[in-house]
Amino acid sequence: MTTTFLLVRHAAHDRIGSFLAGRTADVPLGPAGREQAMRLAARLSREDVGAIHASPRKRTQETAAAIAVASEISEVETADALDEVDFGAWSGKTFDVLNTDPHWHRWNSIRSLVRAPGGETMLEVQSRVLALVEKLGRLERDGKVVLVSHADVIKALVCHVLGLSVDAWPRFEIAPASISTMVTGDWGAKLLTLNEDAW
Repeated sequence: MTTTFLLVRHAAHDRIGSFLAGRTADVPLGPAGREQAMRLAARLSREDVGAIHASPRKRTQETAAAIAVASEISEVETADALDEVDFGAWSGKTFDVLNTDPHWHRWNSIRSLVRAPGGETMLEVQSRVLALVEKLGRLERDGKVVLVSHADVIKALVCHVLGLSVDAWPRFEIAPASISTMVTGDWGAKLLTLNEDAW
């Protein structure tokens, strides 16, 4: 018996790429992101989804809500394990500011050994998302589960499935409103698709 996980990055917010949203005051989807979420929802409505779990951030909740309506799922389960990386003192800073910080450069070079100031390590992120997948794999046998999360969280999970260090995170893309598909079973886990466009 297997469980299929559809790993979804939230759709775009208006300031994506300009600042590190992290866990700052909640950032909603912008107009382009709402359009992305609708296309994503239409794509996933063909998947016979049994459950949807989402990070508590507003941008993930809005993305998950669109999927739930299209897939006729009555409730989105909020999962703290899918939350954005706790970037601590970096949260809310622009990338122009972050790029002047040597600690930020070290974080992006060796995330397996560096902690965000006042926040998490990537290994802690990986551990929490793996624990959720293991739990849901037992509960959702032969089912399809949508997990709506954030790029770095999905990357941490994909790195584990592929047997890569979390330091391999820059080697592949997880775009807004993308879908990556993973299957788990008693034999382990494998990745079926990576960073699929929803349209």
